[in-house]
Amino acid sequence: RVAMCVGKCSRIVGPCLLALGTLSVAANILLLFPGGASKYLVEGHISKDATTMPGIWGGGIAVLLAATHITALGWRCAGCSDCGTRANAFISAVLSKLALLGAAACFVLSGVGLTNGPLCFYNASKHGTLWGYPFLDDGSQEPDTRVENYLYDRHTWSICLEPVGIVAWNVVLFSLLLLISATEMVLASLQILNGCFGCLCGFCEGK
Repeated sequence: RVAMCVGKCSRIVGPCLLALGTLSVAANILLLFPGGASKYLVEGHISKDATTMPGIWGGGIAVLLAATHITALGWRCAGCSDCGTRANAFISAVLSKLALLGAAACFVLSGVGLTNGPLCFYNASKHGTLWGYPFLDDGSQEPDTRVENYLYDRHTWSICLEPVGIVAWNVVLFSLLLLISATEMVLASLQILNGCFGCLCGFCEGK
């Protein structure tokens, strides 16, 4: 019964992680092209938090590596063939730890990106219009006040003149990355436990 649960769990967790990893990569790619325009990336006017690409290497590649192995293992051993399930269970647990670390890194860096706000062309009262981080550079406000005004007061979003709608773009996509990476951490942690049980009991359901 334990082996049956272990195998079924892998066939659920694997595809879920595949979907989440793909969404993470897509969300981070969209962050690099505000409003679908490529000129800001070419000009270097993309925030450092987006160009770090945590959704690609953290919530994406690291998770997809584990998800591919977990999915293949779960379905390959459904017929209880002699596929070295205990050894593969150990590998899946190791890869799941990598996925957990990648998702955690994505979660932290996405939170930083959400807090810092976007890089945009805005009207600075002292220096005229310039490219910068208006919600981070304003030294006249306390950090807690800046975050509250930026995230909860949409009237402040209009300070960014270009790219059009960049604040909402960043908020939505970084929030999506936070949600995705949090879910990935839960599933990766579950698969680590599942892999440990697989090392003891195997994945084969007919054993």
